[in-house]
Amino acid sequence: MSGLVLRKSEFFISPQQSVAVAGRYPQPAFAEHSHDFCELILVWRGNGLHKLNGRAYRITRGDLFYIRAEDVHSYASVNDLVLQNIIWCPKRFQLAFDWPAVIPAEAPGAAMSRAWRLSSQGMTQARSIINQLEHENHCPDAFSHTLSETLFLQLLIALRRYRYRPDRARDKEESVLDLLIAHLSASLDCAFDLDAFCAENRCSERVLRQQFRQQTGMSINHYLRQLRICHAQHLLQQSALRVSEVAMRCGFEDSNYFSVVFARETGLTPRPWRQHHAGAGAS
Repeated sequence: MSGLVLRKSEFFISPQQSVAVAGRYPQPAFAEHSHDFCELILVWRGNGLHKLNGRAYRITRGDLFYIRAEDVHSYASVNDLVLQNIIWCPKRFQLAFDWPAVIPAEAPGAAMSRAWRLSSQGMTQARSIINQLEHENHCPDAFSHTLSETLFLQLLIALRRYRYRPDRARDKEESVLDLLIAHLSASLDCAFDLDAFCAENRCSERVLRQQFRQQTGMSINHYLRQLRICHAQHLLQQSALRVSEVAMRCGFEDSNYFSVVFARETGLTPRPWRQHHAGAGAS
């Protein structure tokens, strides 16, 4: 457990408030920490490295995380990373509702269900609800807490409707950018053919490259390389695979080249990195 704990008294305007919005415009690098409240993270643009319970995630536009109070996380290598945190205290809820049904972090066996992506349509709906919730946070009348909880429930249901696994966008129901990011997430161990993707989705490669960089702050190749390095870190921590096998599972046919890229991104080659992080947990 991290020594730095963020307290609800720093973020909620009263002991009765159950839900609040904390925007980060932009989000700076932030040391490893936990909270005594729960947190929903929605990324609007830019990119960064989000480390959650020892596992690194390269995050960008559309990434969605459900964070429990006991989780430990941090931000590093941020680049114009704009996100919003919706924070809540479950014990303060007044509405009688089955909250774990819409909050994966609170459902049984949910350890692998807290990293999601949100479609462009879902982001539009979420932004509208969050704007209302943010306004309600500053209203002093007696109904503001109840209305905030109602809006929070509406947000959670919208997220449930429009979220998807990072590598499983619902084909043809999402924007081309959503489909591209999902295809990249599903291409960690194999080559990704951008020409074929653009032909299949009838889009301009030049326009797609520009749109991707504008929304994420990275090139397509850089993003894919970062995803692969994060996956490699996870495999090095959580498996006994040889470095050459990790390289293959992360899309690198040449293990020597993999070691060069890995060292450039992390500061260490794979073997010393594994030794340094031996025993670190991930979820």
